[in-house]
Amino acid sequence: MNSSIDNAVDKILESYEKYGGINLEEASNFPNRQNVIAVLQDLQCLIFPGYRIAEDLDSDNLRYVTGQRVNRIIAMLTKEIQKALRFVIQNDNVSKSHCFSLAEKAAIALVEEIPELRRKIGLDVQAAFAGDPAAKSTEEVIVSYPGLQAITIYRIAHVLCKNGIPVIPRIMSEYAHGHTGIDINPGAEIGESFFIDHGTGVVIGESCIIGNNVKIYQGVTLGALSVKKELMDKKRHPTIEDDVTIYANATILGGRTIIGKGSVIGGNTWVTKSVEPGTKLYNEE
Repeated sequence: MNSSIDNAVDKILESYEKYGGINLEEASNFPNRQNVIAVLQDLQCLIFPGYRIAEDLDSDNLRYVTGQRVNRIIAMLTKEIQKALRFVIQNDNVSKSHCFSLAEKAAIALVEEIPELRRKIGLDVQAAFAGDPAAKSTEEVIVSYPGLQAITIYRIAHVLCKNGIPVIPRIMSEYAHGHTGIDINPGAEIGESFFIDHGTGVVIGESCIIGNNVKIYQGVTLGALSVKKELMDKKRHPTIEDDVTIYANATILGGRTIIGKGSVIGGNTWVTKSVEPGTKLYNEE
């Protein structure tokens, strides 16, 4: 290594000391993004076996492959949840073994939730197939629709979020955001048979509540009227009741804003006040 490279390395190491941003194993280190994404890929394979990756599955080996995958998920997810808990708690009185126990319980609880997740996501698949005339089969929806991928990852992350697991759900949701252009905060509450058509640019905020049989199009924002930090524990995002359709690039803002059951919100509309059930609201400009 020549002197100029040595000097560059020294400067980089100095920046670690000066500015931080280094995740050391011997410290209370942060969860590893690559490991979390690997777990997420395995979880998606449990939900849709044979669809996510190339693998030889048949009735003879399905139990073995599933068991292998479940054990791998629990082992790796436990490790990453343990890191997240220790980092957030940062209390010397909380033992590493206690965090491990909590992490393992959370990982097992997520795996136990897989059948229910499959039921809910199956309804999302059916909603996409029924709601999109271009869909030729449910299998096509599973392998190619970005909206379904984003919803699947949201539903996985939401289970962890509801169980009080920090950091990990956001890593998962931001992975989905990067791959699909759809940003769903894992804290949002989303009902059954949810369909995002096309999807690019959709934003669904943390305290958003969405009912059953809701359909939204690309560019829809369900956001907050204010982004002040002191409002972080308040309901900042709208409530969308059952059977609502929201067309492309509509923006609906505010924690007190309720879109009533069966309403239709037209494209490019800006909504900051509640609308009654059955309302048809269009931008007439």
